[in-house]
Amino acid sequence: MLNTPRARRGMVTAPHHLASEAGLRVLREGGNAVEATVAMAAALAVVYPHMTSIGGDGFWLVAAPGQDPVAIDACGAAAGAATRELYAAKGLSAIPWRGPIAANTVAATLSGWGAALELSGKLGGRLPLSRLVEDAVWHAENGFAVTASQAELTEAKRAELVDAPNFAATFLIDGRAPREGETMKLATLGQTLRRLGERGTEDFYRGELARVVAANLAAMGAPVSADDLARHRAVMRDPLSVAVDGARLFNFAPPTQGLASLMILALFDRLGVREVETFAHIHGLVEATKQAFIVRDRVVGDPAVMSEDPRVYLAAGMLDKLAARIDRTRALAWPAPVDKGDTVWMGAIDGQGVAVSFIQSIYFEFGSGCVLPDLGIVWQNRGSSFVLAGDGPRVLVPGRKPFHTLNPAMARFADGRTMVYGTMGGEGQPQTQSAVFSRYGMMGQPLQAAVTAPRWLLGKTWGQESVTLKLEGRFDAGLVEALRGAGHDVEMLPDFTSTMGHAGAIVLHPDGVIEGATDPRSDGAAMGF
Repeated sequence: MLNTPRARRGMVTAPHHLASEAGLRVLREGGNAVEATVAMAAALAVVYPHMTSIGGDGFWLVAAPGQDPVAIDACGAAAGAATRELYAAKGLSAIPWRGPIAANTVAATLSGWGAALELSGKLGGRLPLSRLVEDAVWHAENGFAVTASQAELTEAKRAELVDAPNFAATFLIDGRAPREGETMKLATLGQTLRRLGERGTEDFYRGELARVVAANLAAMGAPVSADDLARHRAVMRDPLSVAVDGARLFNFAPPTQGLASLMILALFDRLGVREVETFAHIHGLVEATKQAFIVRDRVVGDPAVMSEDPRVYLAAGMLDKLAARIDRTRALAWPAPVDKGDTVWMGAIDGQGVAVSFIQSIYFEFGSGCVLPDLGIVWQNRGSSFVLAGDGPRVLVPGRKPFHTLNPAMARFADGRTMVYGTMGGEGQPQTQSAVFSRYGMMGQPLQAAVTAPRWLLGKTWGQESVTLKLEGRFDAGLVEALRGAGHDVEMLPDFTSTMGHAGAIVLHPDGVIEGATDPRSDGAAMGF
């Protein structure tokens, strides 16, 4: 059983302990929470390469002490050449998950690093990017020990990834998946990170590095061009927010599913349930999830073409109306579509109270599987979430942003606490956020216990389409039977499984004490000093 670590000068959490260590080193050197988060993001791109990459997208919530957070949207748009006609000419009715034509959107996370560091300077940040990528460069050039999750996922997905350009040369050892504990080096990626540290993130989009990126993508047959890179900019945005009893919650606006995350907790709050791990608790959150996902799947896409304002669904009257649809004793039939995804969430709070919730993703494990040979960068397949038929905000159009499962979360409590929390896990992200926040923020569980406690997932497991309600095996048998009796299609999983995501959380208390939590399902650590 993990205990909740506490500190006063700073706290970080990430799903790999070497990334947490990189962030903690930055805090110890006087860096702020934003700088620590960039260091963690860079390290994770090396030591957790199946989950994230600098060839993906990212979303930030950053809050100065006593202020509401600001949001940084680092989501890349579909390439100019990524048209429906491109896929039709290849006889495709859907965008493939892997390969060069799955790599059809700009990788935007580095632009988010740049925007975040610009904001960091206004909050007292002073460390150069070259320092922030230092740990990542070392691990890439000198080697890191492969985790069990990397070994297992590489083997599980090897058949569908092995033919992707440069995947085998980068991530397989003599044609096989690496074994847990084996040393892997990503020297080419290390050189790229070192160059970014010296020249800045702009080089990736409008400099010499951009020309190398575009040439590598073109050689592989991916549609993203130098013009697409040059057009991209990270965008500062207002987050969505909603009030629940005792707190105000913040999350990311479309094209992410942050709306669903906020709706789940706001709907559940209206049920008045305050007894943890009961039928009313789990059933209530699952049914709130269904109501929120119905809205999400109808409404959310590229905000530039959405027909409805997401804030309408966070208004008190609308939430009251939707909460009234929840049957407290019976499960709503659930045939809804599901999404895949692989992602990392990380958080940091420094001694001055700057709080960061950040999520970075390549969508599926190893993204498109395509690795830029001259740069060692895995390119995302986020654009496979576009559809090729019909109309609406998720239809593929050049320049349009894809739907994102990513959504970093933050809360400000009425008693003065600040909480950052989040998880990887695609369809499960809003559900795990609701589990962690309801347990800690509504029912008073200790922070680490709220992350460790058994979780559920309505929807997919990795690599499978599914609409069952999956439960970890540690749930009480009586509760499981009660859920089945209410009509839930329950599927039991192991006691601890990465299917439920890799969650984390940090809470700053008014007296300056900072608590952290990490997920025992991950390879991570919460570290403070």
